[in-house]
Amino acid sequence: MTNDDREDARRGEPAPTADPGLGGLLDGLPESGRGTRAQRPRTSAGPANPFRRPPAAPVEPARRTTTSVEPRTAPTLPSRLEESVPSRGPEPSSAPESGSVPPPELETAVAPEHAAAPERGHAAGPESATAPDNAAAPAAAAEPATVPDAATVPARGPETADDPATTAGREPSPEAAPTPRPAPATAAAGDPAPDAPSPHARTPSSGTGPVAPPVTDHRPNVIPFRGGEREPAPETRASRPAHGHHPASAHTTAERTPSPPDTAPEPARTRAAAPEPEQSMYAHEAAAPVEDPDRTGPPSRTRPRAVPTEQPTAASPEDGAVPATDGAAPFDDWAGHAFDDAERDAVYRAIRERRDVRVGFRPDPVPDDVLTRVLEAAHQAPSVGHVQPWDFLVIDAPELRARVRDLAQAERDDHSRALPSIRARAFSGLKVEAILDSPLNIAVTVDPTRGGRHGQGRHAQPASAAYAAALAVENLWLAARAEGLGVGWVGFVDERDVADALELPSHLDVVAYLCVGYVEEFPTEPELSLAGWAKGRPLSWAVHRDRYGHRGLPGQEPTSLLEETITAIGGLNPRAVEEARDRQNRMTKPPGSLGVLEEVSVQLAGLAGECPPPIPEPAAVAVFAGDHGVHAQGVTAWPQEVTAQMVQNFLEGGAVVNAFAEQVGAEVTVVDVGVVGDLPRAAGLLPRKVARGTADFTQGPAMTRAQALQALEGGIEVARDLVSAGNRCLVTGDMGIANTTPAATLVCALTGADPAQATGRGTGVDDAMYEHKVEVVRQALAANPVDRSDPIGVLAALGGLEHAALAGFVLGGAALRVPVLLDGVIAGAAALVASAISPESMSACFAGHRSSEPGHTLALEHLGLRPLVDLEMRLGEGSGALLALPLLQGSARALRNVATFDDAGVSTVH
Repeated sequence: MTNDDREDARRGEPAPTADPGLGGLLDGLPESGRGTRAQRPRTSAGPANPFRRPPAAPVEPARRTTTSVEPRTAPTLPSRLEESVPSRGPEPSSAPESGSVPPPELETAVAPEHAAAPERGHAAGPESATAPDNAAAPAAAAEPATVPDAATVPARGPETADDPATTAGREPSPEAAPTPRPAPATAAAGDPAPDAPSPHARTPSSGTGPVAPPVTDHRPNVIPFRGGEREPAPETRASRPAHGHHPASAHTTAERTPSPPDTAPEPARTRAAAPEPEQSMYAHEAAAPVEDPDRTGPPSRTRPRAVPTEQPTAASPEDGAVPATDGAAPFDDWAGHAFDDAERDAVYRAIRERRDVRVGFRPDPVPDDVLTRVLEAAHQAPSVGHVQPWDFLVIDAPELRARVRDLAQAERDDHSRALPSIRARAFSGLKVEAILDSPLNIAVTVDPTRGGRHGQGRHAQPASAAYAAALAVENLWLAARAEGLGVGWVGFVDERDVADALELPSHLDVVAYLCVGYVEEFPTEPELSLAGWAKGRPLSWAVHRDRYGHRGLPGQEPTSLLEETITAIGGLNPRAVEEARDRQNRMTKPPGSLGVLEEVSVQLAGLAGECPPPIPEPAAVAVFAGDHGVHAQGVTAWPQEVTAQMVQNFLEGGAVVNAFAEQVGAEVTVVDVGVVGDLPRAAGLLPRKVARGTADFTQGPAMTRAQALQALEGGIEVARDLVSAGNRCLVTGDMGIANTTPAATLVCALTGADPAQATGRGTGVDDAMYEHKVEVVRQALAANPVDRSDPIGVLAALGGLEHAALAGFVLGGAALRVPVLLDGVIAGAAALVASAISPESMSACFAGHRSSEPGHTLALEHLGLRPLVDLEMRLGEGSGALLALPLLQGSARALRNVATFDDAGVSTVH
């Protein structure tokens, strides 16, 4: 379609050489984000939009007998002023005189749903009832000189019938106006075409009369979702073609009978807007849906309309007053672009119930017409420069599918061996047999070169071709769901291997390999969620207002991520705590015989809000890495570049944290929040760099407050990401040369301890260097007088970027009610900050071990945490906490699996 064709289509005019296409899933939606007017029905007999449901019986439009075309009068103002729709015509420069043509804004105040049809030679067809600009075709003109202004044609729906009292003594206006754009009308399939004037004929202008000023709606000029249900007016609801068929002719017309002018339209039934469901902060729980017995689609977002209690008095022509308008279309006019309730609900249902199906395919073949509709929907996806870079390879051959299946299985086996044991077990449940079980496969390819040098936007964004192909996959998926077809997306480590297996040309890449077919049932939740592999993220996490991190759903006051997180943190559930203690006393063991582990299990139950609690597995350790400006003061013998080198060692699996994580089945993730050097992209590395290290805090604050907040929220985000990935336990880790010095300083500032008590030797420090290190801590405290009641200010002045991120990590885990296993002194200092920000966050914290650093003991005592392991370790990295992970998991497993005396039939002590 050329640009001229698109312009014609936008104006409701047929393209000169437009070829009718098949009805697609999203037929008629804009390709580039512009609002478009309703399109007339296609004349081909191809399949209709699968979202459009045929009515139970065709609605026969009532016919009206007319003998001549009378000049139209200005339509009377409908009783439902809140739905009046002024046309977007030119703004009048002066008040009209008696007998002159009224301003366009005054002639088009017509209720879109309940107004009667105008007198005309032919009536609007099936699509005219909902088309805002093509709603009424102009009737034959009595005199060319009396052509009405384009704005006198109703913007939506038919006009109200003329009141006889308002037409007496009026003459047609001699003033002419520009010719309105013709709106082609169509009749329901099977209706005979009556003799009708040319669609380009003109209608004489009506006389003027007293017309009430239109109600100006100052609501935002946006396209809303219509919420309340309306009673369909028979004269404005044309019959819809049956599924899979279009009207035979685009010029077939039918007449309709207008409503009596004195009949008040039935008021629309309105429903109060449903409140936004409260989003759970638990990534492993789905947000509770809002029950609505009258609707199956999403909650309405339409703004409620105020219904006037009485009809306003019409303006007198002697007054000469013309209502002021700003020329903008009112809110209700744009609502005409929306789908009706059934169509909109079908769209949202397809989106909501789309599933990645891997099992349960039926052998029934997919009919050719169904597959064609699905592919047509995919082919209607938007693309930059309209280059449509996709192709669809439909694969039926069993030998070709077997080749792809063998490739997928080999990659799965390799990937499974690289996973921790718990993850490997979960991964083994994700099958690839659908490649052979489904009736057909579709490989969606992308041609990055399509469009040549003139592909608009392609060179500025080379990945746009792949993005467009992904949109085609989404269209295909939604259309398949609407047709009752399941789709499973099979991922590959190297898509080039798939391209070679399919013998594709070298310039094509595979975007998606899909298994398609009818299925036994669609799962109620995504399969990965049911398998515990990953959990969905609530919408509130993804919506930002004006700047990233300023979160808030529409209609809610935006807030920061830190504020949102603090609000979500709560204490232990007292009911679950009591149930856990009672069960511990009834288990087949002497009460208290498990020591600290009994209290650990009780805390886990209170945190989860249930007894017994879930086993805290799988677990993930996040190693936050950053450098420190105080390194310049000579507080360690290690060079600063060791930080980046050790990060690389973590990523390659060669550090102590990697060995311990493999032993206990945990995953290692490294987070760069402040490493001085640049780190190459690698699997397992999260780039969250706030700055290239901190400043020397003996000369002033280590960070700005904004940097501290950014690092804090970065840690919260990491906690959310790891929990959304299916992890049920978070383990703290750290890496940063010289980071024990700011840790000791934070302990002193937040506990009141003396630097000599809180400062340890760290790594490779002799006696002389240790004395110097204590003095550096004193200098930092003197250079940065802080207020303990402002923990973020203390953190910014004396902490490191990894300390800030770890504090956010603790807060994020507590908000998600997931246990956080703390490591050594770095994590202890961060926990002090988190506790000062939100004391209840300590309900989620467990001390993995006690470090040999004296500051760690002070921190644990201040927090009231008892370590699970005390092996005089001082390595960091998360190593000590990982050794305590089996103890944490074992305490929950004992509470869950050990029988009670009553269950086992074991006698108790009398």
